[in-house]
Amino acid sequence: MRNRRFISFLLVMLLGGAACSRSAKTKKLDIVLVTKALDSEFWQRLKSGAEQAARQNPEVRLAVLAPEREINIDQQVAILEDQILKRVAALAVAPAGVAEIIPVLEKARAAGIPVLIVDTDIPWPHRAGFVGIDNRLGGRMAAEFIVRAIGGRGKVAVIRGVLGVATQEDRLAGFLDVIQKVPGIHFVGAQPANSERALGMTVMENLLTRHPDLRAVFATNDQMALGAMEAIAARNLTGKIVLVGFDAGREAVRAVLDGRMDAVVAQFPERIGERAIQEAIKAARGQPVEKFVDIGTGLVTRENAHEFLR
Repeated sequence: MRNRRFISFLLVMLLGGAACSRSAKTKKLDIVLVTKALDSEFWQRLKSGAEQAARQNPEVRLAVLAPEREINIDQQVAILEDQILKRVAALAVAPAGVAEIIPVLEKARAAGIPVLIVDTDIPWPHRAGFVGIDNRLGGRMAAEFIVRAIGGRGKVAVIRGVLGVATQEDRLAGFLDVIQKVPGIHFVGAQPANSERALGMTVMENLLTRHPDLRAVFATNDQMALGAMEAIAARNLTGKIVLVGFDAGREAVRAVLDGRMDAVVAQFPERIGERAIQEAIKAARGQPVEKFVDIGTGLVTRENAHEFLR
């Protein structure tokens, strides 16, 4: 009888241990990527890269969330607050603002949730790390191309994204670093179009009305560049005004190949998304995270555009 009881006890312990082992194996690590929007190719490609990283880690359960538009900062705040209440393992965030987002990131920190900043850096010292590009360098690349293309003379404008967003400020600052040192160039100003195609078209139309002798335009993302391209074409000015975009989505790259756009500064969003999730997983596990990851920047011209469509 005593032996039977002992055997039963061993079976219970063994079965219980196996159940615990199975439970430990199936426990998921909830990682959430919160972008500024998902309404453009750039964010969709970044999402795709993040999903690729998650697939390589079976214990990771990834959610990718975003407001409807990049200017809907309140929506992003609400999304973040909801994920903090759910006590996710880590957050990877592309901040849509600074003053509005930092307080909610402090809530994540208070809840013990590590936060990785993605794409758009912010002055928050408690981030686990940053993954993105050197946007100021990208702005300089765009300016250097324009200076060469117009022979260092003429009127130049910028169509820029949401005011106050670091990526947009840095791209403009880098552009001005170069342009303002060229005596023959007259910078007529930077007009916001909130990274939206329709608004980019409207702003371009206004610029052409105000400055019919405009020589070149730098749009600080693809969507605004594509809108500007349509406005330029509507006035039969394609090939007469140098147009440079930023992001290098497939539509913009094809426009460069077709001669409807002159160049695009290239980001590599799949790489950004993949590396961001890799670093977020490390942060969730309490492992060391690289503080600043620069994915790199390129310039798409008609000569190399085919390489960006592979």
